[in-house]
Amino acid sequence: MTMDSTFLDGPAVPGQERVVQRICARVAGPVAGAGVHVAGLPLGGVQVWLDDPGHRWRFYHRMARELRLAGWHTETGPDRLLLLGWSAVCLSHRVRMLGAALAGRLADFDKTAFTAVMVATRLRHEGFPAAELPVEVETHCAEELRWPARLADLDGLERRSSLEPLRLRLAQVAGLEAKVGRRCGEHLALASKVARMVAGGAGPARTRAAGPRAGLTERMVCVSVPNVAESAVTAR
Repeated sequence: MTMDSTFLDGPAVPGQERVVQRICARVAGPVAGAGVHVAGLPLGGVQVWLDDPGHRWRFYHRMARELRLAGWHTETGPDRLLLLGWSAVCLSHRVRMLGAALAGRLADFDKTAFTAVMVATRLRHEGFPAAELPVEVETHCAEELRWPARLADLDGLERRSSLEPLRLRLAQVAGLEAKVGRRCGEHLALASKVARMVAGGAGPARTRAAGPRAGLTERMVCVSVPNVAESAVTAR
């Protein structure tokens, strides 16, 4: 595995420890996340450890998997996790995963529409405030997509390398992340739109027929949301 020496020949990369802390706390979850500690190593790199010894090995391996997905080389020890620098292999894996996300889940807007309709309908039936429904549905869909959180974790990190091959790979990763970020934004905008339609209690505009040629979003909302106008006429 090829590693960069940037973290070993100078001060820590700006924002690195803060980003590692965010990633590891998210992976550890609300219970163990508060006990995640991160500190720099004397010659560069980062060490991570947990206060609670319970299930420590399992958490370390989960954290290592997510850190490797971000492009870092990691080593897992009995009492702590070590992050030693960029890895060409891990960065190549991130490139593949970003490309797979763009061609796979992030290309499937119908699934996001379906998820948004199901979540919004359930929350509406549970009496969830209509004004807060779009934000809650958007949050749920962001968690299901996974990449919004992964990209947010890296905010503030200055990604650099002293090796030309790794600089090129980091640039490729940055370009793909920008595409994934835009695609995630489109998915979340769709989820919010669907939630507003459900919260408003009315289906799409009548100019769009809810037939075979209508979009999946419109058809699902039509069958999930009662027609308020027609209900009012019937009541009269």
